[in-house]
Amino acid sequence: MMKLRTPTSLRAWLPWCTAALIVLMTAPSVAQTFTLDLGGGNPNEGTTTGRIVQMLMLMTVLSLAPAIAMMVTSFTRIVIVLSILRRALGTNTAPPNIVITSLAIFMTAFIMAPTFQNAWDTGLKPLINGDITEEVAIDRTIMPFHDFMMQHVREKDLTLFMDMSRSEKAIEPQDTPLQALVPAFMISELRRAFEIGFLIYIPFIMIDMVIASVLMSMGMMMLPPMMLALPFKLIFFVLVDGWYVLTGSLVQSFG
Repeated sequence: MMKLRTPTSLRAWLPWCTAALIVLMTAPSVAQTFTLDLGGGNPNEGTTTGRIVQMLMLMTVLSLAPAIAMMVTSFTRIVIVLSILRRALGTNTAPPNIVITSLAIFMTAFIMAPTFQNAWDTGLKPLINGDITEEVAIDRTIMPFHDFMMQHVREKDLTLFMDMSRSEKAIEPQDTPLQALVPAFMISELRRAFEIGFLIYIPFIMIDMVIASVLMSMGMMMLPPMMLALPFKLIFFVLVDGWYVLTGSLVQSFG
């Protein structure tokens, strides 16, 4: 009498098929234990449409959180200065973008640590504990960043946006509206970043000019000056301990 043998591949799939069958059989009973509450049961909690709109607004804010963090922190100045430094060295892709961005993020976290801690202690922590409402928490969380931007914004830039928005002049610094303060702070940071970048470029341009003059005097017209100047730029930057000086200067510029 012949014995029917189950193929090896089929025997390997039998446990998985059995598990899938069990899951399908128990899915209806499991699904009954989970419900999606959109607030339609209690009239005091708002309508379902209102809940959906709130959820969409929250998702939008979370998606824009990285951009918002760049606008109201020291990240803009740091990342631009580091990018200009790479351009001045002439290394093109060294350090790579991921290294420059990571360094800028960690330096931003170091500089903004007191501001983040203040926002947590005064706004987010009391909200989590249920001591204050969402509206009060938002105002308290924004205030440390508002104070930080007021310390580093140029009065000229702030006046420009205040005049364009036709806002009344704030009596107290904390009364300055964010719609004028944030763009004024950003262009102030761009100005300072380009000022620092100009100072960074000068010694490297001098090295390029010296190398180009030496090559022309030797009659080596076909040799690109940038190729020969690159190692001299690198050794110059290392000898002056450039990363130490640059990062220290950037951090102290926010003091």
